[in-house]
Amino acid sequence: MVFQLDDDIWFPNPRLGEPDGLLAIGGDLSLDRLLLAYCNGIFPWSDYRREQRMWHCPMQRFVIFPEEIHISHSMRTLINRHKYRVTIDRDFEGVIENCGKLRIDQPGAWLGKEMTEAYTMMHHEGWASSVEVWDEDDKLVGGLYGVTIGRCFVGESMFSLVPNASKLALIFLAQTLSMTPGTLIDCQLKTDHLASMGGRYIPYDEYMKYMPSHNEDE
Repeated sequence: MVFQLDDDIWFPNPRLGEPDGLLAIGGDLSLDRLLLAYCNGIFPWSDYRREQRMWHCPMQRFVIFPEEIHISHSMRTLINRHKYRVTIDRDFEGVIENCGKLRIDQPGAWLGKEMTEAYTMMHHEGWASSVEVWDEDDKLVGGLYGVTIGRCFVGESMFSLVPNASKLALIFLAQTLSMTPGTLIDCQLKTDHLASMGGRYIPYDEYMKYMPSHNEDE
């Protein structure tokens, strides 16, 4: 079942959604709605082929536990060369701009103006963060951004202008999060790229234990 949202800030029970995770359409991208969505494992998905905003909540979540990140021999070699520098929240706008460019291999992930403005707002409010990869000339060549809710970093998108830059960003994120026990990276969708780096499925009920309302420490 797919629900039509209205101007009120609400979401249906995620367990009532379609098998592919599609739960609702419509609604705005206000901070209150976005925070309610993420706290319930729901995320917006923009598709240039449709006019209405879509909200997804898969019952099987593809995630990476930071301590389980797989670093291949070639990636270790690249890291040890110190060819690139990695930072956090130095250039959120630059990262989301690059992530928003239409990619032939992932047409549904295109970010329009509204989505870009919404996540930039979340960044300014302290909810969204970016990881940047810089080359030796201090040029932004890769990165990722996402939303931190409870003990979970929800990865939204990543980009690479040079080989393996997005992998470097993800490895740096995982190593940073691994310093705080009990954290999780939500990959949203499975890709061969993410599976090779340690991604695996967990049930929605287990995933929700990392959300604020289900975490006794929050």
